Amino acid sequence: MTTMKTPAQVHADDLDLTFELAGVGLCIARERVIERCNALFGEMFGYRAEELAGGSMARLYPSRDEFEHTGLRAAPVLAADRRYSDERIMRRQDGTLFWCQVSGRAQRRDRPYACAVWTFADISAQRPVERSLTGREREVAQLLVTGKSSKEIGRALGLSPRTVDGHRARLLQKFDVTSRVALIAQLLGWSGLGARAQSDIQSAASEIRSLAGSGVERAQYFQSL
Repeated sequence: MTTMKTPAQVHADDLDLTFELAGVGLCIARERVIERCNALFGEMFGYRAEELAGGSMARLYPSRDEFEHTGLRAAPVLAADRRYSDERIMRRQDGTLFWCQVSGRAQRRDRPYACAVWTFADISAQRPVERSLTGREREVAQLLVTGKSSKEIGRALGLSPRTVDGHRARLLQKFDVTSRVALIAQLLGWSGLGARAQSDIQSAASEIRSLAGSGVERAQYFQSL
């Protein structure tokens, strides 16, 4: 005799199915420790989902410093709005680095990492990691593409603007470009841009800086795009 499922059981099954079949990597984390993730999330990083459960998200970052710095940047935004999103470089199990689009939502503002749900999308096809960069260079690059100035990047990373300028100069050299606009184009995977396209990027960057405020306001602006 077949036992009929209750509406609550059917609803729970539907939620499980939605979680597992979602078109993006999904992860539930408590205090930045993975409680549960779907198969796509595991595959993205080269693991089975069960291998990641119970482990720190730190193993998915290129370095421990980048894990900690990202946490420090995201915490005040999550505390203010319970939402955070960015594009960052992550690390697969085999050591390969790749660009990833990340969005998260916290359950509580007062303890944003107590429980949060995160989505991860691999964007390496559009934005490959083509250069060998240091951890600091990766962090500066991730903030450069959001339109932040050297002063704002320095504030986010705890560095002086002059130090940020030094990292940016090394990035220009590594990518063999001579302008900030061309560097951002390279970081975004938009190689071979003509003068008109670069001008459009510059105009867009200026508009972003004028429309979006600093800190939480700018983060919220980018989340709305």
